Amino acid sequence: MAEHGSESGMSGGRLTRTRITTRAAMVLERIWPLILPLLVVVSLFLTVSWFGLFRLMPDTPRLALAACFALAALAALYPLRFFRMPTAREVDRRIERANALLHSPVSVQTDRLSGKGGLFAEALWREHRRRMAARLDDLGSDLPRPHVPERDPWGLRALAALLLVTAFAFSFGPFGGSPDDAFRAHAGRDVLPPRIDAWVTPPAYTGKPPIFLTSDANQNTAVFTVPTGSEVALRVAGGTGEETLAYTDAAGNSREIAPKAPADAAQPVGAGATRQFAGKLEADGVLSLKSGASALNSWNFAVIPDKPPAVRFSGEPKRALNGTLELNYEVEDDYGVASAKAEFELADPQAPDARPLYEAPEMSLALPRRGAKGPAARTTRDLTEHAWAGERVKVTLKAVDAAKQEASSETKTIVMPQRPFSNPLARAVVEQRRILALDANRKARVLELLDAITLRPEDTIPELSHYLALMSARTRLKVASTDDQLRDVADYFWQIALGIEDGDLSAAEKRLAQAQEALRQALENGASDEEIDRLMKELREAMNEFLREFAERAQQNPNLADQMPQPGQELRQSDLDRMLDQIENLAKSGSRDKAQELLSQLQDMMNNLQAGRQQRRGQSGQENSEMRQRMDELGNIMRRQQEMMNETFRMDQMQRGQRQRGHGQQGEQQEGQQGQPGEQGQSGMSPEEFAEALKQLQEGQGQLRKDLEALMKGLEGLGIQPGEGFGEAGEAMGEAEGALGQGEGERATGEQGRALEALRRGAQDMMNQMMQAMQGEDGGGQEGGRQQSSDRDPLGRPRATTGPDFGDSVEVPDEIDVQRARRILDAIRERLGNALSPQLEREYLERLLDMK
Repeated sequence: MAEHGSESGMSGGRLTRTRITTRAAMVLERIWPLILPLLVVVSLFLTVSWFGLFRLMPDTPRLALAACFALAALAALYPLRFFRMPTAREVDRRIERANALLHSPVSVQTDRLSGKGGLFAEALWREHRRRMAARLDDLGSDLPRPHVPERDPWGLRALAALLLVTAFAFSFGPFGGSPDDAFRAHAGRDVLPPRIDAWVTPPAYTGKPPIFLTSDANQNTAVFTVPTGSEVALRVAGGTGEETLAYTDAAGNSREIAPKAPADAAQPVGAGATRQFAGKLEADGVLSLKSGASALNSWNFAVIPDKPPAVRFSGEPKRALNGTLELNYEVEDDYGVASAKAEFELADPQAPDARPLYEAPEMSLALPRRGAKGPAARTTRDLTEHAWAGERVKVTLKAVDAAKQEASSETKTIVMPQRPFSNPLARAVVEQRRILALDANRKARVLELLDAITLRPEDTIPELSHYLALMSARTRLKVASTDDQLRDVADYFWQIALGIEDGDLSAAEKRLAQAQEALRQALENGASDEEIDRLMKELREAMNEFLREFAERAQQNPNLADQMPQPGQELRQSDLDRMLDQIENLAKSGSRDKAQELLSQLQDMMNNLQAGRQQRRGQSGQENSEMRQRMDELGNIMRRQQEMMNETFRMDQMQRGQRQRGHGQQGEQQEGQQGQPGEQGQSGMSPEEFAEALKQLQEGQGQLRKDLEALMKGLEGLGIQPGEGFGEAGEAMGEAEGALGQGEGERATGEQGRALEALRRGAQDMMNQMMQAMQGEDGGGQEGGRQQSSDRDPLGRPRATTGPDFGDSVEVPDEIDVQRARRILDAIRERLGNALSPQLEREYLERLLDMK
């Protein structure tokens, strides 16, 4: 029998390589089904780890899951004990089957003859091996066949591989995990570092901006100074979720600030969630943020307490010229007073069983506007219609700040101003109204007095309509039983008294007062231009109606006519129209404070007219006439200088516009806003026409300087020494004349303004000398606790005997300032209307237009 022998020839080397590859394939197909369960267990473990699931588990479930994976891995190792290596004969048989070889040609190459066959047998064996080796020229190895699909027909092994690849990619993200998480304690797991944002918002009424505590600029701030009541807000994003916030005051008392509940119930909680804290700061202390036992940050605060307001009288309560109650007072608070009012109480004791029909009058007080120079303020209110008018009352001022802190002033006892009635019948009716209003139990007494008044109507009541009104009031009073009905009767008494005294004039007065008050409220509240237009129209109509009624009654009543302004002091419609136009222009140009001031001046002027307090100096003779003439000349010079300065300014602006051709369209808009007469016709002046206009201005300025010199000589003739202001004004006029000759409009405008200011100083000095010369003459009386200056007419303007108003009494912007404000506002509106403007710029421009 043949035995195994050695291989020979080239076919032997090829056969060796084939055996090696075939053995490897057989090893792989035997071991792969045995090791595949272990690989699946490992892939699932890595998938859970890379997905970060171990990070989210508490310690007990995490350890339990890790133990399960360990047991599964051990169980997956058990099939490996059935693995065995393939033998040489198995490899040869595999090669022969793979290559479909008959008669075992591969095994022949290693077989040997058994026994002693002789030479012939050996030759025959060698020939057989040679023939078998010739069949091995195209020999090839076989592929491994592990037969896994038969064991896993559903292909679950692919799902494990897919999850492994996906988890591997996820592990590189911020929430990815690692295999170490399965063996890491829960308390030691990694968390996102917390992001802390903290800020303090002071109360809105303080006007102070919020403070961003965690900004880079405030990192080195040791103590933050904030008003009391400031709200601290803190937000923590990330972290462990165990952050706590506490505030410890100077006394060591600690107060924990609880986090806000999430607005969204689906919002995550715990580690990595966003937590918000909010609380108020009432005292000095330290705000501390901790995470467990470790401190994250802290901030020291010095809290400024909110001082209570202070209110006090700055003068005695007065009766204004038109009978209204005038209160002068001072109001102070560290952040501004929110509201103030005057409270009234009857000073004289009333009957124990008295049943008053009216409550105490209500009077809110005007507050100093923000940025005012001082705490002084003034409020006037018409209380003459109230039932307490004419009674002694106690007045107390009370103020409340935004923190609800109250303050009271001292108490003043006054007689509440009442409307004076010259008609005896009207006075009697008002008296019965007051008796009934103060005590409704005296109804029978009032009926008796009405019977006495109407006993002989032909002797006491000349007007039939008045008698019928009184009888109607008596009937209504007799049948009235409730307080509401009695109040209606008392109001009816007041209307009857007004009708007897003034007829329809009282209605005109009321309408005028209401229109003035509505405009004042609109200016304070920042009403729109359309609302200002409507209220100005109402004020003009009310003022025209009042003046018309006043003039008609003056013609019918000789006594009232004697109280009308005398020649040189009359109220001209043009004066009122010009003042109303100026109020409207100031309001629309944004100068609301100046508009309110001018409106107050207008109210004072109308008060003077309504009170009929005209006082004229008893000067006569040639000296008084000459003084008046000189003052009129000075007023004319100042007026002409003002007009010339305005014209010079306009010409200078026109010249600048012609030089800047690139901005021609903008220049036309600015010139169109000037509003000067004849400007539209001069917008296209030729250089020759422009030079001629400057020459005329120069000549006018020179003539004005000569007129001033003549005035100074005339004053010297009256014994009045011209002050330094007139000399400085003449010098400035000369400089302005020279600047106009050289075409320097800007310098000329400056010199003209200096001249105008010097003229005002000189005029004031001249007035002081005249007052000293006229000292000892009648300077005016006093009525109702308020004295009217003897140098003012019923409109509050300087009298003709004292010269013109030099602009010192009312600080109202001149025409150039108003025009400049107009141009600025128009430029802002034009820029705001540009759709291509950035949003940030548009918001800024809108805030500019909303500024009070």
